[in-house]
Amino acid sequence: MKYRKLGNTEVNLSAIGLGCMGMSAAYGAADEKESIQTLHRALELGVNFWDTADVYGNGANEELLAKVLADKRDQIFIATKFGFRLRNGQGNVFANGESYVDASPQYMRQAVEGSLRRLNIETIDLYYAHRVDPTIPVEETVGAMAELVKEGKVRYLGLSECSAQSLKRACAVHPISAVQSEYSLLTRDVEKEMLPLTKELGVTLVPFSPLSRGLVTNTVNVNALGDNDFRKRLPRYNGEHWENNQKLAAEFAEMAHGKGITPAQLALAWVLAQGANIIPIPGTKRIKYVEENAMAADVVLSPEDVSGIQRLLDKYPHIGNRYNEHEFQFVNK
Repeated sequence: MKYRKLGNTEVNLSAIGLGCMGMSAAYGAADEKESIQTLHRALELGVNFWDTADVYGNGANEELLAKVLADKRDQIFIATKFGFRLRNGQGNVFANGESYVDASPQYMRQAVEGSLRRLNIETIDLYYAHRVDPTIPVEETVGAMAELVKEGKVRYLGLSECSAQSLKRACAVHPISAVQSEYSLLTRDVEKEMLPLTKELGVTLVPFSPLSRGLVTNTVNVNALGDNDFRKRLPRYNGEHWENNQKLAAEFAEMAHGKGITPAQLALAWVLAQGANIIPIPGTKRIKYVEENAMAADVVLSPEDVSGIQRLLDKYPHIGNRYNEHEFQFVNK
């Protein structure tokens, strides 16, 4: 495994991290036994950067990771998040529930104690505000988070799905080590402002869904997705967009196989090639995929490879939005 620095720190993180959400939420039934085996295999491969959140499985994902953290704490850099809440305390944020963002200092205090308890650790390595609260100045949220650093409950701070302007304002209050944003071959909004800004400020960009929620792997069958699979509600998996994306994924797979690698490895290599400050966190709950993804850190793309990928994307432009209208309301523009 190759490693990259976290922001302006001396912390070495695996160039490919591990998104743990799908082990407990959003993508069908959970399998705790296989998930734990996958976590152990990730460590064996040198994947030391694990990402979770209090809202994944309503705390279940943090509790799952705690079962491995208990014996391997010194080997794992753990990131978690706070900010999403449910108005009636029922359901989950992945099923069009009554969710809202609360990044107030008061709720943050409650949330961090809950995460520390579920993870069964004394300090969270990287603590994100899961979304920017539209009702509270980002300076107030980050100022309160900075107090957690002073108290030793958190080591580093991050923001998720924030705007470039919010990042600038946050950095004026306390160093922000990481920004988590969706970034992949099919989702490139961050290239306009966020990616250049993170490079300028010395902030790590952490792409979630770097495989476009599995779409670019050419293995997704929409008709086989369960009713509780988050993707069934997203525009990219429906109608003309799905027809476009099936063709795109099939040709992308041919391109990858021509290089002797998998589509997932080619997609992750492309993301890594966009900047030395980028650490993608592909999510999986299966050993075979964590092994496949980890190997992408060693894939080197030529300029011809990159231009060939761009030509393919230009050929199939009707990709569709990454979120539906409900999900977009939480993104800090």
